Amino acid sequence: MDYLNVQEIAKKWGISERAVRIYCADGRIKNAKLEKGVWLIPADAEKPERLNGKSRELTLLKVLRREDHLRVKGGIYHKVQVELTYNSNHIEGSRLTEDQTRYIFETNTVGALKKYQGIRVDDVVETANHFRCIDYVIENANRKVSERMIKKLHFILKNGTSDSLEDWFAVGDYKKMPNEVGGMETTAPEKVKKEMQKLLKKYRARKVLNLEDLLAFHYEFESIHPFQDGNGRVGRLILFKECLRLNIVPFIIDEDLKLFYYRGLKEWPNQHGYLLDTCRTGQDKFKKTLEYYRISSSD
Repeated sequence: MDYLNVQEIAKKWGISERAVRIYCADGRIKNAKLEKGVWLIPADAEKPERLNGKSRELTLLKVLRREDHLRVKGGIYHKVQVELTYNSNHIEGSRLTEDQTRYIFETNTVGALKKYQGIRVDDVVETANHFRCIDYVIENANRKVSERMIKKLHFILKNGTSDSLEDWFAVGDYKKMPNEVGGMETTAPEKVKKEMQKLLKKYRARKVLNLEDLLAFHYEFESIHPFQDGNGRVGRLILFKECLRLNIVPFIIDEDLKLFYYRGLKEWPNQHGYLLDTCRTGQDKFKKTLEYYRISSSD
């Protein structure tokens, strides 16, 4: 199949390059593909028809993809990158502030070194890596969760950290040594692969998925604790990805919700309500963001 770039298609169809990129980001050009940040479009692709009326409404996923590809500043993609990265890393002990996280995202630098005294290099590396994880999630949101995807997220998150230099640490692969979470034992390293495959098979077999199903998967994933480190962040990235795929309002576990989130995970086997209520509160917060950016919500 022969491909043309955005500039060539724009000239062929008599429209702006920005319009072509929007069509690509919205998935409205069949077989268009993104390679190394460049859209490649089949030479014989047909120009999409203009949308009108309610069909103009876009899902959150489409808006995120559009703003990512168009490098929109100050939009919901920008906000999600900063807030999801800051809060998810903060839960795991990162010392970066939200402003520092935002600065790294906006400038791809750490700014004045004085402001970063006492900050671990790994915090900066994992922040930059988490931005890339979110991009990976957005780009692959419509694919079903798989071992390959989960391991890829871990590889992106932990690549280049001090952990990655250790022989005992498997970047992008399951743990080699036993570990605990919250003082509780997790799945033994030699059993992780089998348990992950069992979990994924059960999850993917469900025809209809709701928030409770997502949280049940999250609880089991965190109980297995398949990686040496980074399990919480990878698990929350998967939750965000599945919300996008299923058009469920996402949520971000911030400082206000952190302790309730921990309690919800601990109590899940006996009572689902704690974690459900916590995440629904997070959804209520995120709905306000959707309203601000005038994005429709199915919930």
